[in-house]
Amino acid sequence: MDKNFKAEILKLREEIHHANYLYYIKDIPVISDFDFDQKLRKLENLEKNYPELEDLNSPTKRVGGGVSKSFETKKHNYPMYSLDNTYSKKEVSDWVARVRKVVGDDVNLSFSCELKYDGASISLTYENGNLVQALTRGDGIQGDDISNNVRTIKTIPLVLNGDYPNFLEIRGEILMPKKVFEDLNKRRENEGLPSFMNPRNTASGSLKIKDSSIVAKRKLICYLYSVISKNDKFSSQSEALSKARSWGFNVPKEVIHAYDLDSVFIFLDRWDNLRHNLPYEIDGIVIKINNIELQNKLGYTSKSPRWAIAFKYKTEQTTTQLNGVTYQVGRTGSITPVAELEPILISGTIVKRASLHNANQIEKLDVRIGDFVVIEKGGEIIPKIVGVDEKRRSKESLKISFIENCPDCQTALFRKDGEANHYCLNLYGCKQQIIGSIQHFVSRNAMDIEGLGGETISLLYESGLVKSIADLYDLKERDLLKLDRMADKSVSNILEGLEKSKNQPFNKVLFGLGIRYVGETVAKKITNSINSIDKLKKCSFEELILIDEIGDRIAESLIDYFKSENKLILIDRMVSSGLQFQKESNDKPLSKKLNGQKIVISGIFTSHTRDQIKQIILENDGEIISSISKKTSYLIAGENMGPSKLKQAKLFNIPIISETQFIQIIND
Repeated sequence: MDKNFKAEILKLREEIHHANYLYYIKDIPVISDFDFDQKLRKLENLEKNYPELEDLNSPTKRVGGGVSKSFETKKHNYPMYSLDNTYSKKEVSDWVARVRKVVGDDVNLSFSCELKYDGASISLTYENGNLVQALTRGDGIQGDDISNNVRTIKTIPLVLNGDYPNFLEIRGEILMPKKVFEDLNKRRENEGLPSFMNPRNTASGSLKIKDSSIVAKRKLICYLYSVISKNDKFSSQSEALSKARSWGFNVPKEVIHAYDLDSVFIFLDRWDNLRHNLPYEIDGIVIKINNIELQNKLGYTSKSPRWAIAFKYKTEQTTTQLNGVTYQVGRTGSITPVAELEPILISGTIVKRASLHNANQIEKLDVRIGDFVVIEKGGEIIPKIVGVDEKRRSKESLKISFIENCPDCQTALFRKDGEANHYCLNLYGCKQQIIGSIQHFVSRNAMDIEGLGGETISLLYESGLVKSIADLYDLKERDLLKLDRMADKSVSNILEGLEKSKNQPFNKVLFGLGIRYVGETVAKKITNSINSIDKLKKCSFEELILIDEIGDRIAESLIDYFKSENKLILIDRMVSSGLQFQKESNDKPLSKKLNGQKIVISGIFTSHTRDQIKQIILENDGEIISSISKKTSYLIAGENMGPSKLKQAKLFNIPIISETQFIQIIND
């Protein structure tokens, strides 16, 4: 190959990358559109002639063209946490007070205030300055690889500038500008296609289009707001964002460094007034402790960072008429009343229905059929009724009497004293409960079985082939092919998905069982402490509540579940089918240094976050428990440790060790 052509290709790529950076990031166009297009066309022709010089991060990838058959799910290098939300300045002050309790009153607190973009979260990974991976947020632990589509977004650099680290991960939000959204809907109307409902959902949906050339035409933008790097230690959020700008990232100009809470409140008020003038949508402000060392000291809960909070602006409200109430049966038998509304446009979508939650909520609102009700979208997504316009109430309005029998199977409903919800207890004869439990089991966050959508599950149930989750693994090709709309390919996908699901880890299977109050996080906590279903069946209430973050309600629910003979038969059938009901060998600890010792953690630590200490315990075969008993091996005590735990430790004569002593035990 002619070296001159190779040099020319590399030079063109560098020039186009730089022109893109100046135009989209710095807003300084240096060449005309005509000259830019000429360079790009020349590069495209050269790359066609010399395919051996293909580069995934070439500027020619901006126009798309690659078609993805599917989006591979991959684990995040670092979890993508969600943020705690607040709607009042008092709650912001309360959050600062909680931070003060940990870091001390003598520490100078300052804050990074950033716009909270209403789009789709993204995590970008760069190695040696090149974009190598782009993942959606997913469930926070793993997301979909949408790298091909992300390469078409011109505000995301494919190649970095300056003194970037060898490995870098950066988080941001992908948005569709309002004007782009409006133009897209105009084109769809002209083509006789239905309009999209709002920019946020359209941006999120665009990222999962399999043809990247279509994504390129959607003109998405991205703002980056969080830097994670193994090589560089930043002293503050402000410093990290400033550095990210220098590397070529599109970091918002609106971010400020606020030196006190009054400055934070001024920023909140300012953008409450100005947010509607922005070319894209925001739904609040993110407030972060600016000092990175303090962030590390504060750490995380299981879901959110303690060092950040999202202030959400008041959601849009509107009024419409309540025409009636229907009732839905959930997979646990819970009955949810649903308000049937006169259709109304709010926050970009037509709302026809809204949850009334339970009988207590109906009584609290004193809502009646025929009333004009005030609705808003919780978190700009879920519509809910927040009030009644009693001045417009007519004499014909009807009080709502909560139903007494299940709308699906007509079984008399049960309501436990002190609880708000009504339940249908017909677990094995209520169609909606059975279908709901199967849908939960096959869902992405549980067993992730492809080919089994809601319609297919209903078809399998109605045909009599599937009456429980265990029946799925008895399905035969010949039986499936007899069903309507079941072609060879569909049947093959279902059977292949079921077979693959047998490799899902124990925590996924446990979550998929649908035990009340056992969500994804709880299932992981349980399986980290109890490594098989046989051991879990035998656990007493006292043993269960010792597991980290497992309380009375979850423990009681687990015990009730395993008392059921039908549930035990179901599990035995699934064990026989080959599902994972114990931790796999690759889940074994790195060492046996702690050898099953039961350890309680309390307080704030200086060198490690609580999550890091928990991880070290698990990696060394220890067991994390939440409360102190005679069985506790020792208590790892940090600053501001709870006085009740200290008292209990002394009462039971439990050894109390510091963070340093604990690390010495591990190192020794």
